[in-house]
Amino acid sequence: MKKILLVSSILVLFVSCAKQSQVNSIKVTNINELNQAIKNCNAGDNIVLANGVWNDAQIEFYGKGTKEKPIILSAEEKGKVTIEGVSNLKIGGTYLEVHGLYFKNGHTPTKNVIQFKINNDSIANNCKVTQCVIEEFTQTDRDVSDHWVEFWGRYNELSNCYLTGKSNFGPTIMIRLEGNENIYNYHKIINNHFGPRPRKGGPHGETIQLGDSGTSMTPSHTLVANNFFERCNGEIEIISSKSNFNEFRNNVFFESEGSLVLRHGNYATIDGNVFIGNDNSKFIGGIRVINTGHWITNNYFYKIKGAEFRSALAVMNGIPKSPLNRYNQVTDVVVAHNSFIDCISPWQFSVGSNVGQSAVLPATEIRSARPERIVVANNVIYNEIPNENPIVNYDEVDGVKFKNNITNSDNKSEVKTNGLKTKDISVVKKTDNLYVLNENINKVYAGFDFETITKDIFGNERTSKNNSIGAIVNPVKEKAVLIDKSKYGTDWFQEYNKKTEAKTHNISTSEALITALKEAKSGAVISLKEGTYNLNSSLIIDKHITIVSSDINNKPELVFTSEKTAFEMQPKGNLMLVNITLKGNKFQNTFTTLDKNMSKAYDLFIDNVEIKDFKSVLEVSKGSFADTVSVTNSVIKNCERGFMLNKETNDGGDYNAEFVTITNTTFDNIQEVVLDYYRGGYDESTIGGNLTLKNNTFTNSGKAEKDQVLIKNRGIVNVELANNTFKNNPVKIIAILWGEKGQEPGENTIINSGKIEVVQNLELKLMY
Repeated sequence: MKKILLVSSILVLFVSCAKQSQVNSIKVTNINELNQAIKNCNAGDNIVLANGVWNDAQIEFYGKGTKEKPIILSAEEKGKVTIEGVSNLKIGGTYLEVHGLYFKNGHTPTKNVIQFKINNDSIANNCKVTQCVIEEFTQTDRDVSDHWVEFWGRYNELSNCYLTGKSNFGPTIMIRLEGNENIYNYHKIINNHFGPRPRKGGPHGETIQLGDSGTSMTPSHTLVANNFFERCNGEIEIISSKSNFNEFRNNVFFESEGSLVLRHGNYATIDGNVFIGNDNSKFIGGIRVINTGHWITNNYFYKIKGAEFRSALAVMNGIPKSPLNRYNQVTDVVVAHNSFIDCISPWQFSVGSNVGQSAVLPATEIRSARPERIVVANNVIYNEIPNENPIVNYDEVDGVKFKNNITNSDNKSEVKTNGLKTKDISVVKKTDNLYVLNENINKVYAGFDFETITKDIFGNERTSKNNSIGAIVNPVKEKAVLIDKSKYGTDWFQEYNKKTEAKTHNISTSEALITALKEAKSGAVISLKEGTYNLNSSLIIDKHITIVSSDINNKPELVFTSEKTAFEMQPKGNLMLVNITLKGNKFQNTFTTLDKNMSKAYDLFIDNVEIKDFKSVLEVSKGSFADTVSVTNSVIKNCERGFMLNKETNDGGDYNAEFVTITNTTFDNIQEVVLDYYRGGYDESTIGGNLTLKNNTFTNSGKAEKDQVLIKNRGIVNVELANNTFKNNPVKIIAILWGEKGQEPGENTIINSGKIEVVQNLELKLMY
């Protein structure tokens, strides 16, 4: 009898527990059912969105779950529930979770796609968004600012998500700290994959921003850990930390043209992160340091070749008594046990020192406060090809203490210190991008609190018997890797499309050209036979298209009588023209962007093309942006104007193209300006545009240009002007170069064409 009672009791307990753990699943098929389910939800409920497209869905998800019984909003099948059109999601309450939603083919009607707040009376706490995707859910107008995920409240989490393709203004992720209910927040951004963010052409393109200038001295305690940042190129700051006590641990920054920036705020921890560059880009950065109390330990830098703001380690000068939105002095920072492998001049100090610009800047903008009480210890610098300038200083480095750092190249920098010794060390390649010292260098400097650095980048213990300088302690486990992409993002979304073979369309008539351009898939090649193609309408470029001559020795001629433009460049349009002739009627442009809704970048490549008898060669709109405009081996003649990349005139640091390259090209009889490429505003931290003009010939141009300037490049940061010939151009100025940015004319031939002027300090409008 006792045994029967015992068994019965166990069965009752089991059934009771099973009932308690049972989830109440509520399937909804439309927005009205969803709203009703949310209104009636209880702790432990799972609201399931039916498979399909949820168009123009503006969801407010609220409720009170518990830690043991969260309320879940989930997809019936991950990847088969898409949120499209004008849609967004707001979350307010406690212990709410969102699983498996896919935002695409649309944009938010508000300032956020996902917001951890419905209103000031309904803020999210202990809520989570996981296994979700936001893909190119970007505003139609690039000038409209929004955030894809905006954190409010406390203890919220974004995990195992994939976000990619934001091209408009605003950080992808934003942590808000206004109000006591949003500080000491302990948010988590973990295990996510941040896919490529395209270049934006100005500021406000961060991937993550933690706070802002106004709240920068408040405590946040946000954890950003185990995330993969892949080619996040929006702007110079991939992460912009603007609050106190944030932690950045074990993230991978892969070929991302920017840095992890401690922009405002104090006492950040940067530990165990990986920064991977390459041999091709000088814009890939590492860590930039401002403010006080940071610890930078166990980080690995490989092939970081950026300078100044984008160097592997950039420690800035500050502004004495700086306002909150500028640059505080760097003090009391520890940089210890980091590895710099094949990086160029990885340590750069007093970056941004600008005393020489005092003639054009107010005293409140002069960064003269040098770093103080900085400890740089137990780091290793290794270069396969000797790099004799490991340290670059833009001011005195009297506030930095170097201790027990090792390099394998002679230190011929201006900064000489016994704390950086040259030693014959070697490394061994373990796996892709991973190079490890052949043997530990156990003698380490024991600075204040250094005993708290107890592990290396792989989590191996640092002990009194087994320790080393650098980020890695031997032995390293077999097949150790720096990047395991399976660890990041969702478990269901395939972010890479299979490449399709480019199809070639052989064309011999105007009608066939128009038809092929409409029907061709992105990546197609349109091959034109010799002859004349008369076109009375614009050709729309909204995909990747190459138009070439089928006979390299005979150029086909495209004659345009279209009213506005020959080619209309639309978002994501990528046009390559090779070995053809374009002829206008003097009244239309060769290439023109849409007047508005240029939501994404376009690209233009011109090779061995003759362009003649047009109004402007390229005319763009405000808000449009070209990643690349490339012209080579071409002839441009008898046009009113050349390339007009000059519509971003808000003087906020924005510009209309990132890379403009013109080589081996002849400009003849251009009535006004040949190139107008403009970036306004004193924003020194963006890439700032790139102009290359080499081996070109300019003749008989500029006669009707009222400013008497042939090439306008005001505010563009990177300019190369070399080996060009200027002959019989009736202007006063060929171009004005910005000396403070290192711009100087190369060997150009100038005959009866004015002069190239160098202005050391260019006066620009202050943005702040």
